[in-house]
Amino acid sequence: MNARLMFLIGIILAATGIVSAPVALIAGLIFGLVFAPHPYVEESRSLARFLLQASVVGLGFGMNRAQVVHAGRSGFIYTAISISIATGLGLLLGLWLRVAKKSSFLITMGTAICGGSAIAALSPVIEADGDAIAVAMGTVFALNSVALLAFPLIGHALNLTQTQFGLWAALAIHDTSSVVGAASKYGSQALAIGTTVKLARALWIVPVSLLTAYLFKSKARINFPWFILLFCVAAAMKSYLPMGHALYAMLYSLGKTGLVVTLFLIGTGLAKATLKQVGMRPLMQGVALWVVIGAASLLAIRAGWIAL
Repeated sequence: MNARLMFLIGIILAATGIVSAPVALIAGLIFGLVFAPHPYVEESRSLARFLLQASVVGLGFGMNRAQVVHAGRSGFIYTAISISIATGLGLLLGLWLRVAKKSSFLITMGTAICGGSAIAALSPVIEADGDAIAVAMGTVFALNSVALLAFPLIGHALNLTQTQFGLWAALAIHDTSSVVGAASKYGSQALAIGTTVKLARALWIVPVSLLTAYLFKSKARINFPWFILLFCVAAAMKSYLPMGHALYAMLYSLGKTGLVVTLFLIGTGLAKATLKQVGMRPLMQGVALWVVIGAASLLAIRAGWIAL
């Protein structure tokens, strides 16, 4: 069967809105594992990166400014604590499992901050080679895919509230796309909280990159995630300029649709070769760190230690 045709059909189906975010991801995973090599691998990655950022901005038009500020303020504190604990634990696990230093660092920061975005931002700072980047990306992406499918099921099984689930997804799932995908499946309030707290977590890319550059004596350029600022602007427009209600509703809908397409594109990037390259030790590090952070944050949220 023609890989190019199947890829285009997948994008069209994801864009129509007739498939959910988890289904789009699964379809992308199947494509990536069945069709090799990917006919549009670089184009797919570039489009996924752009669509993710544009979709997050679109989702901002469905958020309330007060809710964004409140969740963002609290989330910044929680994410600071979570990132500090995850970083220390992840590096120790890497040493114990004897994972290559740069791969270990990227897996740790991808788990602690925001998955592929953190890995992409920090790779040039530590001058990581292609193998280290591929191992870290493969590890984080595999766990991301599991989280998108498993978290809503666990949330419903434990009767988590919308607020609790949004917080948990934001603190425990790696990539923004999977946080938003899982939260949108759980409910609108979970989506608002999960997106906002996750973006507060993503902002830590900047200070962590600067500190890493200082420690590694790197002169690599640090990129600021401007789409997070645009997300806040979109939420402010929705709150203070209500006359654009119809336009905001359309942009919000487009944001949700764009996210579904993004998840399909991300799924197509996982190939058998990538999984083989990851290896057992890095995967063990990523799984152990993720399970500890996920379980600890869930227990803290259910106990009321983390709350909005």
